Amino acid sequence: MLKSFIVSFEVNMSMSIDWLSRLLGMMTVRGRLELRCSYGAPWEVIYADSDAGEMPYHIVLGGSAVLETPDGGQPQHLSAGDIVMLAHGSAHTLRDGSGARPKPARQRAALNLVISENKGTGERLDMLCGRIILAPPHDRFVRSYLPSRLVVRTSAGKGSGQGAALEQLNGLVALMRTESIADNLGGYAMMNALSAALFALALRASTESDEAPAGLLTLAGHARLSPALTAIFNEPARDWTLPELASLCSMSRATLIRQFQSKVGRSPFDLLTSVRMALAANELKRPGVSTEVVAETVGYQSVAAFRRAFTQHFGMTPADWRRSQVEAPQTEAAG
Repeated sequence: MLKSFIVSFEVNMSMSIDWLSRLLGMMTVRGRLELRCSYGAPWEVIYADSDAGEMPYHIVLGGSAVLETPDGGQPQHLSAGDIVMLAHGSAHTLRDGSGARPKPARQRAALNLVISENKGTGERLDMLCGRIILAPPHDRFVRSYLPSRLVVRTSAGKGSGQGAALEQLNGLVALMRTESIADNLGGYAMMNALSAALFALALRASTESDEAPAGLLTLAGHARLSPALTAIFNEPARDWTLPELASLCSMSRATLIRQFQSKVGRSPFDLLTSVRMALAANELKRPGVSTEVVAETVGYQSVAAFRRAFTQHFGMTPADWRRSQVEAPQTEAAG
C-alpha cells in the first residue's frame, strides 16, 4: 500500500528558535496528495468529516471555486493561486457556484496520482486535493489553536511586497503542479513531501498576512503579543508568571489575558499547558525515560501534579499513553 511522506521537524530545545519551528518540532507531519481535479462547470466535490488528525487541503491552480461548510459559515470564494486547509477536518463542499446540477465526474488512475474529470463545458477548474496528517496527540493542538478554515491567497504576494512566504508558496505550488502533470520517477514521494512542506509554508504566510486568522497565527502577527508566544514556546519548562509574560508584552496582566481570550479563546497558561503536554507526550514515547524525568523536563516539580495535568488534558494517564504508543506500531505492522 502506498504511504504518505513523513516529515519530522525535531529541534533542540536549548537553542533560541522561532515559535513556528518549535511548533513544527513537536509534531510529525505527513503529506498526501490524493487527487487532481479537471472539471468544466457545473461541478461539485463533497468531503465528509475527516478522521482524527487529517486536515484536507485544496489548491486552486486555475479557475475558481466556492467553498461551503455545513456549520453555517459564509461561502468562501477561491480563485487561482488560493490554498485552503480545513484544519479541523470538517465536512465541506466545493462547487463552481453556478447553481446548476453538477456533471458527474469519473476518476482515472495515472502514474502516482488519481485524476478526476467531468464533461462540463463551462469555466474550467484545475485543482489539487490532498491531506495533511498529524499523529496524535498533536492533532488536538492544531484543532485547538488553528482556525477551522485557513485560506492563503498566494496571488496577493505577486508584486505586493507582502512577504517572502507567499513567493515561496507560489514556487512550491508551481512545483506541485509540474509534478502532478509529469509521470516522473519518484513523483509520488515528491508530491507527498511537498504536501508536508505546504503545511509549514502556509502557516508562515498566514502570520505575514494583514488579515491573519484567529488563533496562534493572530498572536504571531501581533507585535506586542508575539513576545509571550515566543517565550512560551522557547522556554515551556520555565515557571512563568502572568506578570512576567505581561512585562514581555509591555502591557498589564488584565490586558494580556483579555488579548489572549480575544484572539485565541484561551489564557496564556492554557497555551503553556498545551505546549508542555505536547512535549510530554513526545518524551513519554522515548524508551527508558521515566515519568519523573518527563515531569521535570516540561516544568513540573511534582510528579503527582504532572500526572493530574496530563490526565486532565488527554483523558488518560501518562502510563496509559505510553502503553498506547508501544501498541500502536505493532497494530500498524499487523495491518
